Amino acid sequence: MDLKLWLSFLLLHVIHDVQSSNAQWTANVPKSIPAVHGSCVVIPCMHTYPKPVSKGTLNRWRGFWKKGKQIISTNLRKLKVSKEYKKRTLFLGDLQRRNCTFLLDGVRKADVGPFYFRIEMPQYKSFSYTNNAVSIDVIRNPQPPSLSVKVNGKVTASCSVSHSCPSFPPQISWSRSGVTTRRSKRLNEWKWETVSTLTFNPLASDCNKPLNCTVQYRGGKQVKSSTILRM
Repeated sequence: MDLKLWLSFLLLHVIHDVQSSNAQWTANVPKSIPAVHGSCVVIPCMHTYPKPVSKGTLNRWRGFWKKGKQIISTNLRKLKVSKEYKKRTLFLGDLQRRNCTFLLDGVRKADVGPFYFRIEMPQYKSFSYTNNAVSIDVIRNPQPPSLSVKVNGKVTASCSVSHSCPSFPPQISWSRSGVTTRRSKRLNEWKWETVSTLTFNPLASDCNKPLNCTVQYRGGKQVKSSTILRM
């Protein structure tokens, strides 16, 4: 649901521009977006184009994400993408709504880009948005999650991590049992935050013992934070 709301936000954010007769060939994408090595990244994209002079209805759109001459993702089911990106990309956008968002999975060291979007409208024109390219900052060693603890009769601990893949957010686990809740929210155009909250009634044996929260990214990479419980 969060991802659907986010895609809807992108659509509303750009709707004023695309309805304007002064709209130009522009793709709204981040210039650079971080992604954890081995994990996934969702690259948000909304594109605009000048209003056609013809009053004919546009009903065919072909979208391509490219790296140089390589096709790495497309909305066309029968078109093969580059072998290097086969089964690693998914076109998430709806071109009828000018959404060109796509997902890249299993991020590799070589996946730095730059990547650009190309639109083909057989009843109108085609255009490559090479001036609106996006690069990926591949992170080999992610930062530990943020961990905070409050003791007020009960122990309430929160562990949060930011990421760029709302389709497959990181999983958060705790070293102690208790009641856990989880939520995700969008921080900006591409950044998301996932927070896990743990609540439990402390025992005498918990005093001066470490409490760990571990974040596991898609692809298996893990990082953790730890704190000593003081009662």
